[in-house]
Amino acid sequence: MKLTNIGLQNREAWIQKGYKLFNYDRQAMIAQTKEQPSWVHFGAGNIFRVFPAALQQQLLNEGLSKTGIIVGEGFDYQIIDKVYAKHDNLTLMVTLKSDGSIDKEVIASVACAYKCDQQFKEEWNFFCDTFKKPSLQMVSFTITEKGYSLKAGNGDFYPTVIEDFAQGPAHCTMFLSKLTALLYERFLANGGNLTLVSMDNCSHNGEKLSDAVFTIAEKWEANSLVERGFV
Repeated sequence: MKLTNIGLQNREAWIQKGYKLFNYDRQAMIAQTKEQPSWVHFGAGNIFRVFPAALQQQLLNEGLSKTGIIVGEGFDYQIIDKVYAKHDNLTLMVTLKSDGSIDKEVIASVACAYKCDQQFKEEWNFFCDTFKKPSLQMVSFTITEKGYSLKAGNGDFYPTVIEDFAQGPAHCTMFLSKLTALLYERFLANGGNLTLVSMDNCSHNGEKLSDAVFTIAEKWEANSLVERGFV
């Protein structure tokens, strides 16, 4: 038994081993998600896989949603190659309950997962195209508290952040700069309103995200690297 699309073709073998499987047409879900994306999530680690991804699977199972989640990783690129691509974006959720029993479920709600960096041109272009689409409603994050920080402990901007301020959206190093560049793509395409949601367990998480994005955008505007009206 292998956790891949081919491995899941023998559904009965998985069910006999106690695994709960999804009951929707996954290939149709993937196609519709790429055509009309509604949710992009950044931060492809364990918290995402067993909470947001599992909740979206529940909506798909109940017929309350037709699209899955597009996953992006802006820090640890190996997780895309070694965890997602290797297993066709399928993951396992294993829950140890108080009575000692174990629940096992195959989570299949991730439609696709890519590295979010301009050095990976095809994948970057995919995110640019996704952010331009009016159907996109939400971008969420589990990138840890330090992922929102632009400044060192002494209050000075990190050197890489200063470089991003000067180079603009075309040449980004920090993840939050890449995010702001994608938002700028949406702005240029008149993609409409978009909700950014931090799902990290840290105080004032939404403020941290908002402050970082606005700081980057304002620096770019001050340096005439983006059009007026973006901020």
